[in-house]
Amino acid sequence: MSGPTRTMAALTGAALVLTTTYTVALGSSGWLWFGLMVLVVATIGMAAADSSTPSAPRQRPPRGPGRPGTTRP
Repeated sequence: MSGPTRTMAALTGAALVLTTTYTVALGSSGWLWFGLMVLVVATIGMAAADSSTPSAPRQRPPRGPGRPGTTRP
């Protein structure tokens, strides 16, 4: 997991704690829970996109004769 994905997961966890605390102290708020679910889905999507990226950069094909950018002797 990359840095931004880890940060997003930590913020989602903190939002879960704050939403639960608010619900216990002051009563349930549907919009608050809806916002939390949107944040959870965005975090899952971010983690899924992060895990599908290749770990190593792709190799460039070797330049041969007749390719653009090469000079002939």
